[in-house]
Amino acid sequence: MLINPNGFREYDARWLYKKDIDLHGIEDLGKGLGTQIINHTKKVNPKVIVGHDYRSYSEEIKSALKKGLISTGCYIEDIDLALSPTVYFAQFNLNADAIAMVTASHNENGWTGVKMGIKKGLTHAPEEMDELKDITLNKKFISGKGNEKKIENFKKIYIQDLISKNKLNKKIKAVVACGNGTAGIFAPEILKGIGCEVIELDCNLDYTFPKYNPNPEDEKMLHEIKKKVKAHKADIGFGFDGDGDRVGVIDNNGEEIFSDKIGLLIARNLSAKHKNSKFVVDVKSTGLYEKDKVLLKNNCKTIYWKTGHSHIKRKVNLEKALAGFEKSGHFFFNQPLGYGYDDGINSAIQVCHLLENQNKKMNELVNELPKTFQTITMAPYCKDEEKYEVVEQLLKEIEKIKADGIKIDSLNIENILTVNGVRFALSDGSWGLIRASSNKPSLVVVTESPTSEDRMKNIFKFIDDLLQKTGKVGEYDQKINL
Repeated sequence: MLINPNGFREYDARWLYKKDIDLHGIEDLGKGLGTQIINHTKKVNPKVIVGHDYRSYSEEIKSALKKGLISTGCYIEDIDLALSPTVYFAQFNLNADAIAMVTASHNENGWTGVKMGIKKGLTHAPEEMDELKDITLNKKFISGKGNEKKIENFKKIYIQDLISKNKLNKKIKAVVACGNGTAGIFAPEILKGIGCEVIELDCNLDYTFPKYNPNPEDEKMLHEIKKKVKAHKADIGFGFDGDGDRVGVIDNNGEEIFSDKIGLLIARNLSAKHKNSKFVVDVKSTGLYEKDKVLLKNNCKTIYWKTGHSHIKRKVNLEKALAGFEKSGHFFFNQPLGYGYDDGINSAIQVCHLLENQNKKMNELVNELPKTFQTITMAPYCKDEEKYEVVEQLLKEIEKIKADGIKIDSLNIENILTVNGVRFALSDGSWGLIRASSNKPSLVVVTESPTSEDRMKNIFKFIDDLLQKTGKVGEYDQKINL
C-alpha cells in the first residue's frame, strides 16, 4: 500500500498516481472517508455521490475509492463521468449525505485526486482534512456492509437544471474553450441551451490534453481563446478548467479580464435587483469592491476572506451572502442563483446575464470600472515547514512599520488585514499581500494600486526586500519587471 501523507492538502487530496499513491492507497482513502462520513452523519449506511473526470485512469481510481467506501457501510450512487459541480448538484438533487469526486482539476496528466464534502454545498475544511488524514494513515476504519448503484444519465438532469432557469432574450456569441477536459461535454450544450451562439474550441474529450492543460489561468489556453474571439468577432470568450468549477473570461476585444474584476461587474449587476446583499471575495482580489459606488448605492457589503474555494464557499454559506468571488476563477452563487458551490458554467451564465441586462459590450463594462494597476499572482519558493513562520515574521515587521509611521512610497499604512496572511493597505487604497500557499511550498505575493503602475511596483519591491532579508525565500514562479 502506497499513500504519500503530503497528498492530503488543505481542502482536498492530490497525488501523482503510482508514484505517490497506488490503488491500495486509494482504497484506504475510501475506507478513511467512509469512516469519517459515518462518524459525522451518525448513519450506518449514508448515501454518497461519486463521480469522475475524463482522465484515462480516473475510473479505476474511482472503483478503488468506492470499494473502500462500501467496506465501511456507505451506499454509493455513482453518477459516472461528471464535473465537480455536477457532483455537488447531485447531493442536493438526490438528497445525499456526502460526495466524492475523483479529479485532479487542472493539474497535469499523471495527477489524480479527490474532492470531498459532507455538508451540502461545502467541501472539506482544513480540520476535516486533518481528521481524514489521521483516520486513513492510522487505519482507524469502521467495518460495515455497503452497496452501490449507477445513476443513469444524471448529466441530463444537471444540464436541464441550468438551462431551464437561465434562458436569454439576447443572442450572445460566445467562444467556449474546454482544453479537451470534461467540461467539453457540458458547457457547449448548456450555453447553446440558454440561447448563446457557441463557437467551440477544444471541446472534444482527450485525456492526453494534446495542446495545453485545461486551466483558465494558463497563458496558452488564454491565447487560443483570444485568437478565436477575434476571428469570429465574438461577444465573449470562456475558458473552463478540467473539472468545470472555474471559468476564465476574455472580452470582445480579445483581452483577458482578471476574475476579481469579473466578479465585481457581476456583483454590480446583481446589486440593483438584490439590494442589501453581501458578497465575499478572497484577499488576493482587487480593493475596488470596498469603495465601489454601485455596491455602496445599493447598500451592499463586501467581506474579504481567506483564499481557497473551500474557505470562500463556507464563508458565503455562513454569511448567507448572495455570491462569492475568488481571483482564481471560482465563483459561488447562493439562492436564487445557485446552491452555494462553485460552478464554472453557472459563472459563465451570470456573465451572459450581465451582458444582457447592461446591454453593453464587455470591454465597455470593464472600462467603466476605476482603473487599477495590479500584479500577476507571484509565488516565491518557501519550504512548507517555514512558510507560515515567514508570514508571521513579516506581519510583526509590517505592524511595527505602521506603528512607527514609516512611509511606503511616501504613504502611511492605513490598515492591516490578517484573515489569510498579511494584506496591508495604504491611504490611497493601494495594497500588498503576502500569504502562505495552501497547496505548495511557496508564498503568494500580489500588489495593486489605483494610483499608478510605479506605486504598484514600489509596494512589490518593499515586500520583496522584506522577504529577501528572511533568507528563507527562493525563486519566484513568475515576477514583474521592476
